[in-house]
Amino acid sequence: MNVLLWVLQILLALAFFAHGLLFLFPPASVVEQMNATLPRWFQLFLGVAEILAAVGLTLPGLSRVQTWLVPAAAVGIMIVMVSATGFHIMRNEIGSAVTTFVLLGIASYVAYMRWRVAPIQSKVESRKSKVAV
Repeated sequence: MNVLLWVLQILLALAFFAHGLLFLFPPASVVEQMNATLPRWFQLFLGVAEILAAVGLTLPGLSRVQTWLVPAAAVGIMIVMVSATGFHIMRNEIGSAVTTFVLLGIASYVAYMRWRVAPIQSKVESRKSKVAV
């Protein structure tokens, strides 16, 4: 179970890191299309938020410091994906809506599992359990 969750966290992190970079540093060939769809300030906001989400999905779990940030980052992704799915449906972009809905499902699974079923133990909790044994 833990391996599956880590694989999903890493895949989500890679997807959101790449998409965040796309919003922050769009290729010249798509700048006009992106600016026609979303204001630049919102693209910058989404780019920073998605990169932070990618970091939040991985770094706290790897360092085992502030591990509550992993499910929090997944919940943040859920909020963005609900909005993105609605946005794509309104624009009749069904393929993109399906993609964002799948990402919503994966983020929901990671959030629930890391919050309730298989939370990552912090360094402090790990030391306490070793002392108690």
